[in-house]
Amino acid sequence: MADSFWADVDRHLVRYGGAFTREIIDHAEGSFVVTEDGRRILDFTSGQMSAILGHAHPEIVETVRRQVSRLDHLFSGMLSRPVVDLARRLAETLPAPLEKALLLTTGAESNEAAVRMAKLVTGKHEIVSFARSWHGMTQAAASATYSAGRRGYGPAAPGNFAIPAPNSYRPDFTDAAGELDWRRQLDFGFEMIDAQSVGSLAACLVEPILSSGGIIEPPPGYFAALAEKCRERGMLLILDEAQTGLCRTGNWYAFERDGIVPDILTLSKTLGAGLPLAAVLTSAEIERAAHERGFLFFTTHVSDPLPAAVGNTVLDVLTRDRLDSRALELGALLRSGLEELATRHEVVGDIRGRGLLAGLELVVDRETKRSSDELGARVTQRCLELGLHMNIVQLPGMGGVFRIAPPLTASEEEISLGLSILDQAIGDSVKTMS
Repeated sequence: MADSFWADVDRHLVRYGGAFTREIIDHAEGSFVVTEDGRRILDFTSGQMSAILGHAHPEIVETVRRQVSRLDHLFSGMLSRPVVDLARRLAETLPAPLEKALLLTTGAESNEAAVRMAKLVTGKHEIVSFARSWHGMTQAAASATYSAGRRGYGPAAPGNFAIPAPNSYRPDFTDAAGELDWRRQLDFGFEMIDAQSVGSLAACLVEPILSSGGIIEPPPGYFAALAEKCRERGMLLILDEAQTGLCRTGNWYAFERDGIVPDILTLSKTLGAGLPLAAVLTSAEIERAAHERGFLFFTTHVSDPLPAAVGNTVLDVLTRDRLDSRALELGALLRSGLEELATRHEVVGDIRGRGLLAGLELVVDRETKRSSDELGARVTQRCLELGLHMNIVQLPGMGGVFRIAPPLTASEEEISLGLSILDQAIGDSVKTMS
């Protein structure tokens, strides 16, 4: 049976990224996915970094059953109560003036809509993003993505520029103490933008924590300075909180740490807790200007009631169970465990992130920070053999960075189990390479 399954995979599936995990997943529950042969694998990526309430959360299951029997999909110009309720409730979780919502399906789609809105409102077309960014695979989103997927597809959308990502572990601009000089780096980045711009800077689209870029967290103060750069140039600031939004970092939104409010906020992944739901949130002023200019983003599944009902249940659970505080508590446990691993394994070069979004960078030499693709691959495979699913990001010029994002509903025992497996996997992998 398994042989025929993989034969069908090889014969019929388009390969759309890295290699498929060689397990046939039958079902999932809580923090685990379960294979056809009954093997339980602890999921330290929350599916595709999305299932913040774990798999098959009973309230999500009940919402889907109830809503799909009543109202699942409508003509895109029709509205239902779940859609309007979710828009209102999202606004209530956010600071003023973010009060207008557009409900969509994926992160790429929400970023596409945000960029389209920014271009229309400003009357300009140039978009600035971080090198190492990931915003999606559709045209405008892919044009603002620099971590992967740029070669071989022809021209990107005109007017897309990258600025350096402020990586404190691998700094490119340093001060006298050898630490990242992010102010000088940011100034340099915008000097390069100004030199290349044709005078049509519309927006800056960035992640508060770069996830696919290797869990890079800009230091405190960075986003306030970035927002000022945008204001000076008449640009809108768009924050993509696909992975950081809705309590994962210990705040409802990662931007709260920095005391700023974006002009446009995009949400996805965590909003649907694994189901396809995304949102664009902005001010009444920007929405009005877009509408007056004829803003068009009419899609098949805009304002669909079924995913909106799920989003309302996600907000119910996050609020009732205080999962922002839970993310801080579990995040502290995870961070402490990772730091303990670093004392035992010289290949652990850096630990970073916030709340239940953590990054662990592997190196073969702490002094030079030299990385090894082989080591990362071995640890990933050994983790899977031992019953832990991990995701490692391999990017040129960086080490292998594990993106660790367990569900916010995970138990202390599950966090400890994951750390124990990772400990053994690193040890076993280093032995096989020595």
